[in-house]
Amino acid sequence: MNPPSPRLLVVDDHRKIREPLAIYLRRFGFDVRTTEDAAGMWALLKQDVFDVLILDVMLPDGDGFELCRTLAHKSTAAVILLTARDACADRVQGLDAGADDYVVKPFEPRELVARIHSVLRRRGTLGTTVTAVPPALPAPLRCYQFADLSFRSGCNTLTRRDRSQVRLSTVEGRLLEVFLDHPNTVLGRERLIELTSRPGSDLFDRAIDRQISRLRRKLDDSALQPLLLQTVWGGGYRLAANVAQQPG
Repeated sequence: MNPPSPRLLVVDDHRKIREPLAIYLRRFGFDVRTTEDAAGMWALLKQDVFDVLILDVMLPDGDGFELCRTLAHKSTAAVILLTARDACADRVQGLDAGADDYVVKPFEPRELVARIHSVLRRRGTLGTTVTAVPPALPAPLRCYQFADLSFRSGCNTLTRRDRSQVRLSTVEGRLLEVFLDHPNTVLGRERLIELTSRPGSDLFDRAIDRQISRLRRKLDDSALQPLLLQTVWGGGYRLAANVAQQPG
């Protein structure tokens, strides 16, 4: 039998960091739990055993450095500190507090995965179940027709009403294809990240709202009163269009 997946606990009070990061890490085979504060961390540590804690230094109810010192006596988990403080003195303070590693925000999620693997290897707990996600098979090419526009998925080409063609970035094309596969459906930000992200994807590192704004410009959709990519307050975004598709 394969050993169980290493268990990670992400402790960060910023939901837009915590939840997308958990989604990303699960794609590498980790078993991930999350919490927003130190109180939640201690509660989860009473219930479960974790291999690695990914701990934000600045929590609303605790200092990460002090928490790290306490964890050294109360938990066997490795600790990777996350912080926006990148001075040498801060890094030294974190390592002296007992942290196994130290990652400065903003960070590349791929680098964090590599550091988690490194910590697990040093502790001899890296199981065979944790591997990089293999490349997905190429999706079949499709052509979508919607609102007098057309989009070819394979080459990320959008054709406007005046027949001019616009190249979309990989992320923009992936995002548009998700909307086209779910027309007239409200998709929340976390759901969009889940449907569009890939290991190494840059969508995780950028605000989803910014990607929507860029896509609206290329669709010639009004930023103030969008007719196609509509904002649903408190819910997310919706492509308000009927969509027809055929093999590309």
